[in-house]
Amino acid sequence: MRGDLEWGTIGRLVRDAARRYAEREAVVEGRTRLSYAELGARVERAAAACMAAGVDRGDRVAIWAPNTLDWIVSALGAVTAGAVLVPLNTRFKGAEAADVLRRGRVRLLFVTGTFLGASYVAALRRARTELPELEQVVVLADSAPDEYRTWKDFLAGGDPITPAQVRVRADSVDPASPSDIVFTSGTTGRPKGAVISHMQTLRCYGVWSELAGLREGDRYLIVNPFFHTFGYKAGIIACLMRGAVMVPQPVFDADTVLANIAAERISVLPGPPALHQSLLDHPTREQHDLSALRLVVTGAAVVPLRLVERLRGELGIETVLTAYGLSEASGIVTMCRRGDSPETIATTSGRAIPGTELRVLAEPGQPGEVLVRGHHVMRGYFEDPEGTAAVIDEEGWLRTGDVGVLDPAGNLRITDRIKDMFIVGGFNAYPAEIEQLIGLHPEIADVAVVGVPDARLGEVGMAYAVRRPGATVTEGDLIAWARREMANYKVPRRIEFLASLPRNASGKVLKTALRARRP
Repeated sequence: MRGDLEWGTIGRLVRDAARRYAEREAVVEGRTRLSYAELGARVERAAAACMAAGVDRGDRVAIWAPNTLDWIVSALGAVTAGAVLVPLNTRFKGAEAADVLRRGRVRLLFVTGTFLGASYVAALRRARTELPELEQVVVLADSAPDEYRTWKDFLAGGDPITPAQVRVRADSVDPASPSDIVFTSGTTGRPKGAVISHMQTLRCYGVWSELAGLREGDRYLIVNPFFHTFGYKAGIIACLMRGAVMVPQPVFDADTVLANIAAERISVLPGPPALHQSLLDHPTREQHDLSALRLVVTGAAVVPLRLVERLRGELGIETVLTAYGLSEASGIVTMCRRGDSPETIATTSGRAIPGTELRVLAEPGQPGEVLVRGHHVMRGYFEDPEGTAAVIDEEGWLRTGDVGVLDPAGNLRITDRIKDMFIVGGFNAYPAEIEQLIGLHPEIADVAVVGVPDARLGEVGMAYAVRRPGATVTEGDLIAWARREMANYKVPRRIEFLASLPRNASGKVLKTALRARRP
């Protein structure tokens, strides 16, 4: 494994990959096939355009788009120019995106035109007046409103900047400086931006690549969204390190995944358990050649032992691993090792990655809050010292908010979530945030949200709501309203109306009592 200090920054990693793997295929998107040398040239041009647009080291540059080649190029170009990347969830509505852009004090935004039938540009225009620091918007399309720029026009603006100037800028970036800010909701539902450095990113995903066994020439279908740490870093960054081929897929669709695996001879397919389950159970699975698949890394939800056994037995996959991480720890804390038993892989998230420490605040073998310390722990929440102090103590231990048990071999099993977070098809859903949004409905007096099991998505939201006096809002009305106000994965799938929510003597909602009511 090449050390993180050999590259120092992501910009230098891109340049090194373009040189080392020059003629190897780097990205496949439809009929477009780029070599590493061609990818390096495109990233260099995007970095030049960022510099010409006035982006300086430390400026925040956001991207609100699905998994595409343009995402890869624009993101890596911005980071090469010294910017701090702020990825936005593609399921966000306009107000949700605007909140992150405002809190991150973003200067430049790359945005897709339309995705999943929604116009991101229209949503942004409605919220633009609330974003005085957002100076420029670049639409990753061939057309854009008059006040925005097209991707082609933006790139052309960088033509006066020479490759030598780009390299000087890239080499001036400090490895310890921030490379990205991933906004993640805490127990209050207010987004907090976890600040991660270049050095942390490279070290963590050098480790990830080594433990997973990612190889030069592997063909990697990246279905995990790029706005998520895992999609971006265990996907794009890991491929750059190892010379693997990136095949981005914008939306998870089992038919498309199966077709891509067969047509592109995909060998690496990380993703949540729901993704792999849907492939195994797909009625046309036998019609596709999946024999090239050799590596699956999963997690983010309970992993059934039967799933691990089926992946190995029915598909003949050589390596199936599970892992655990959170944005505040660069997305990775523990990971199984190749050679671990199916039981270990299914029932635990593996052991702490090298160079990190793991503690559980409980007696040995008993559940307690998981604490981690090491090179992967964020430098803090962006411009939020109080929020940072609440989760990282003076000795550098990060309180994860998750409850887990360590076995004698050091394997971690997550048993609960202090933060009440639940995971919908691989997306983190935070009850407090959803409750705040539903509470804005004029006919709702009180609401509590819990996660409940779901056969397809692992977990979904269940809301318990109290109507205001005289209100007539129905379950269907409220769900339809929620779909207009929040990302789809946050929308509760069921709503039960109660006369009042159960609370303890201090007024806290008793979610254990609500969970006991679930269907």
